[in-house]
Amino acid sequence: MKQTDLDILLWEGEGSMLEYKESPSSSFARDLVSFANSSGGKILLGVRDDGTVVGVRDSNKLRAQIQDIARNCDPPVKILIETVGKVTVITVRESESKPVQCREGFFWRQGAVTQKLSRDEIRDFFRIEGAIRFDLTVCPKFRYPEDFDREKFDAWIRQSRITPRRKIDDVLVNIEVAERAGKRLVFRNAGVLFFAKDVRHFFPQSYITCLLSKGTDKVNILDRKDFAGGLVSDIEESLRFVERNTRTGYRIEKLRREDIPEYPMRALREAITNAVMHRDYFEAGANVFVEIYDDRIEISNPGGLPKGLSREELGTRSVRRNPLIADLLHRIALIEKAGTGIRRMIEDARKQECPEPKFKVNGFFTATFWPNVEIARRITPQLTTQAPGEVTGEVGEQVTPQVTPQVTPQATPQVIAVLEVAQTAQNREELQRAVGLRDREHFRKTYLEPLLVAGWLEMTIPDKPRSPKQRYRTTDLGRKVLERWNGGK
Repeated sequence: MKQTDLDILLWEGEGSMLEYKESPSSSFARDLVSFANSSGGKILLGVRDDGTVVGVRDSNKLRAQIQDIARNCDPPVKILIETVGKVTVITVRESESKPVQCREGFFWRQGAVTQKLSRDEIRDFFRIEGAIRFDLTVCPKFRYPEDFDREKFDAWIRQSRITPRRKIDDVLVNIEVAERAGKRLVFRNAGVLFFAKDVRHFFPQSYITCLLSKGTDKVNILDRKDFAGGLVSDIEESLRFVERNTRTGYRIEKLRREDIPEYPMRALREAITNAVMHRDYFEAGANVFVEIYDDRIEISNPGGLPKGLSREELGTRSVRRNPLIADLLHRIALIEKAGTGIRRMIEDARKQECPEPKFKVNGFFTATFWPNVEIARRITPQLTTQAPGEVTGEVGEQVTPQVTPQVTPQATPQVIAVLEVAQTAQNREELQRAVGLRDREHFRKTYLEPLLVAGWLEMTIPDKPRSPKQRYRTTDLGRKVLERWNGGK
């Protein structure tokens, strides 16, 4: 450092990266730690608080004293000592292993003041710097086996690469969701998120909110669901919500049917999984959102980017905020642990002829998806009685590719299942069971009413549509659809 550089520092006055001291006083270690925990800084020895230079005698003893104080911090603070005229300048490097503490505790720099961290500030500091991993932290409230959901565990085991021959306790320890404490098993937070009977009892913020809005904002919300059944269940239920509330066209070519979703569903699944995996679970007042608007779908999670990952590196590097959660999802093939999630979302959108998704970071991480323009343009809310089998042409004839609205009864496997079952008259519950739906209203709007309007199904008591004895059966037209479907297989 030159004298002119020192003059500028003396002119600037104390600040977030500059401290004046007459000598290495008892607070010297605190100043070293505060700069190391912040962005680094300089301490000018031999300068009063008002900027007056009084000088300090440079000696090996003084330098050894300063180095000793820096080495006794935990972890040691890196410094550079140099003399400029009567002033000894100590340059403090920002630590690569934050947070740093001295004998008196943890400190950081706030303006021109060295401030001791409170308990909550220390916790937040550790979290921000990645020194505390939420998913690896033990959950003291969880009691095993009382709070453990065996069905969730068994379902996860079936999807994983793990053979279920070992004792459950051994598997839980082996996959690192639990650890032994004497004769007890204590669960880590990741284990609670995956295998607790009631996840929100332990972490109220652990759920996914799905919204369906009319229009392009949140003014008119048509439907809202909160899913809190565990991480895997939440991902699956959220994707079903999207599937229920977006449309699917289909293309017919040479009597072969190809479903064409309005949105890139694989990309949406990836985005929802990433939101659950990368969210900041320390943020107790926020959760994951999946929002469906007329023109887009937004998926957001609290926490922004994990520390160590820049906006430019998205899709090229794998930095996981919650490594154990990531490992558990990877074991059941919900993610790839290679930092390729963003790239796969983009590629799937392109493959489905949708605009590329956009990503925004501002304390939340938000992924926005837009629909396939052609599908969105051609899908209309009117019902039609035209059967897919009546498009044009017979078997072997060239059929012009076209897109048919979702609301038109389509010869999908679900519709075929209804028509098959209804060849003998059945009640609504039996038909609904055939397609595996729990939501009665969804079944009525998506399958029952369109099939009745199209003439593929008929009521056994048409003059009393609400009769508790009402049954439904496949019509002659419905049987033709079945014949053509089976003949095209």
